Amino acid sequence: MALTVTGSLALIGVLSLLCQYIGWRLRIPAILPLLLTGLLFGPGLGVIDPDAIFGDLLFPLISLGVAIILFEGSLTLNFKDIKEHGRMVSRLVSLGMLVTWVLTSLACYIFMDFSLGLSCLFGALVVVTGPTVIVPMLRSIKPKAELSHILRWEGILIDPLGALLAVLVYEYIVSAADPASHVLIAFSSTIVMGLGLGSLAGFVIGLMIRGRWLPLYLKNSAVLILMLAAYVLSNQLQDESGLLTVTVMGVWLANMRGVEIDDIIEFKETLTVLLISALFILLAGRLNSDAMVSLGFGGVGVLAVVMLIARPISVWLSAANTRLSRNDKWFLSWMAPRGIVAAAVSSLFAIKLQQIDMADADKLVPLVFMIIIGTVVIQSLTASWWAKKLGVTQGKPQGLLIFGAGALSRELAKVLTNRDFKVILADTNWDNIRLARMDNLSVYFGNPSSEHAQNYLQLAGIGRLLIISPYRQLNPGVSVFYRDLWGAKVFELALQDISTGRHAQAQKHKTLLFGQSMSYAKLASLMAQGWQVKATTITETFTFEQFCEQHNANAIPLCYVQEGQLQLVLADNEGELTHLHNAELISLVPAKKMPT
Repeated sequence: MALTVTGSLALIGVLSLLCQYIGWRLRIPAILPLLLTGLLFGPGLGVIDPDAIFGDLLFPLISLGVAIILFEGSLTLNFKDIKEHGRMVSRLVSLGMLVTWVLTSLACYIFMDFSLGLSCLFGALVVVTGPTVIVPMLRSIKPKAELSHILRWEGILIDPLGALLAVLVYEYIVSAADPASHVLIAFSSTIVMGLGLGSLAGFVIGLMIRGRWLPLYLKNSAVLILMLAAYVLSNQLQDESGLLTVTVMGVWLANMRGVEIDDIIEFKETLTVLLISALFILLAGRLNSDAMVSLGFGGVGVLAVVMLIARPISVWLSAANTRLSRNDKWFLSWMAPRGIVAAAVSSLFAIKLQQIDMADADKLVPLVFMIIIGTVVIQSLTASWWAKKLGVTQGKPQGLLIFGAGALSRELAKVLTNRDFKVILADTNWDNIRLARMDNLSVYFGNPSSEHAQNYLQLAGIGRLLIISPYRQLNPGVSVFYRDLWGAKVFELALQDISTGRHAQAQKHKTLLFGQSMSYAKLASLMAQGWQVKATTITETFTFEQFCEQHNANAIPLCYVQEGQLQLVLADNEGELTHLHNAELISLVPAKKMPT
């Protein structure tokens, strides 16, 4: 049955949502189900034909989509992050990226017999990894915290840097392909326009955000529209300079002082998830299965160089004079799955290069897709085994993520941090986050179940969630999200009012913290009265019963440390405390009265 244009658009939307859900549920990069779906409904069944659906609008839509993707990625490129995340990350996104580019370009030039310019463009396209593919893999592999940190931030930072490199190489190729222009003059004009207009537009938008020229509800939409306007204007003034312009705009905003862009990034991420999903299905739907097969052993050779030569060399050179062990380096050498940015940008460039009759431009997208499929599939299937074989997986995670950075959470986090347990406090209240930062505690400002948190909240070494917050509307969503991630390792406080059937039913499905009757309101009230979080050593000579007598049975046990393991006090294990010995009990106790 032939679908109408409206039906095709609705189908693409439903398939995009379904693929994202499958990726989330199976904890695999969403790019895999998106790719398979595009191939199945496109060249496989012939249900989705992007060229027939959009006609002449397909190229402009892809162009605007890629512009949004590059702008969203460049908003995350804060130069301070590169310095703050260590020598290894800095080298991977600079020296490592250049090594990968050179070796991959040479492999393409040798095995595929592409022109030198097209080979360099391909090399630039596949240097990026990206958080959308690396984060789901890290969650299933659970490598050591340091390795997880390196791979996560490499993916975040190399996305915009790699895209910028690809744009520059593309601009040079287009300039050189125009017989009517001088290559250096045309290339320089494009660079000047991109840098100049991008910086100017970024500066003006930054002033608009910092000066609050627009109401809050218009800010995100205004930034998006102005970015697209700058993209179109740049292309009108200097052909093919728009992508560089929007990339520079994003970088400028990310590094401009006093400009808060967190909510813009979250809005763009939400938009980009939908956009990327639909765009990737369309791009995969345009693939010709014969085109990938026609790459033959040349494509396999390029893939082998990318995975087995370029990545290990870039990692080992970047890791010189660092603390990383040999096994750490070998693990990092195997972890570089390519993502959606490479697919989207390569598809746009391929269409443009075909319009100027560039030789072998039609092979660019199939080769990029081969690299994406090869790296994601092979590394997804083997990375867990490889990490265990090398001994670089983390043990049973003892750390805590606490949603709610109120007074009790901050005091508990300080006590546990002093005992070398990793604790992260997450909150949507800036005042709580500010106070936690003043105590030198690790924090995340925002909803820990958001798309932004999935990419930027580093959970290496953390395997339990404590919900100690007053946000009744947010708590259930956070709980459900982390139950899917960690199973039964999600713990909540009792509800203050359980008289209604709905509240009583909700209470049954919780693993209650600190006892059956410990609500947030009660604990917050005690903290306001001056109660304190204290650690007490329980031994055979000073038993738990004596501890209770000392505090007139008013103390509230929170957790205890025994043989280096952190155990939480729950509603269903309170009775075990009577048998506690040779442990450090952490409790909420009344403040001592001052003598009169």
